[in-house]
Amino acid sequence: MKPQAFRLTNGKDLRKGIEEYCRKHGIISGCIVTAVGSLYPAKMRMARGDVIKDFNDHYEITSLTGTVSADGVHLHITISDENGKAYGGHLVHGCTVNTTAEIILLSLDEEYIFTREFDESTGYKELVITEK
Repeated sequence: MKPQAFRLTNGKDLRKGIEEYCRKHGIISGCIVTAVGSLYPAKMRMARGDVIKDFNDHYEITSLTGTVSADGVHLHITISDENGKAYGGHLVHGCTVNTTAEIILLSLDEEYIFTREFDESTGYKELVITEK
């Protein structure tokens, strides 16, 4: 296991930034440990899987978790508004870093190979975990 830490700055797409960091550093199997920062605007796919919701205000990132692989990422995010109301869902492209996003990632490349394969029962590319 190898910890990684990086920061995305104002105007960067959160998901794209994570994907680019992993690609640039050759991370094929990993997980997001924690992240803090802010977004404006934000966008999430909601629980049923067929609705993408736009959030057009300033939000704090209160949680970000998930897995990364060379075949894609699966990330869930929770954000809060100025009143502390929280919203959560599947992170999609379109979440723009407002001031900063500080991300801690754990590379699991020495222990596992993560791939994603289409699963007919879910309709999504799901994580396949292989131990090295």
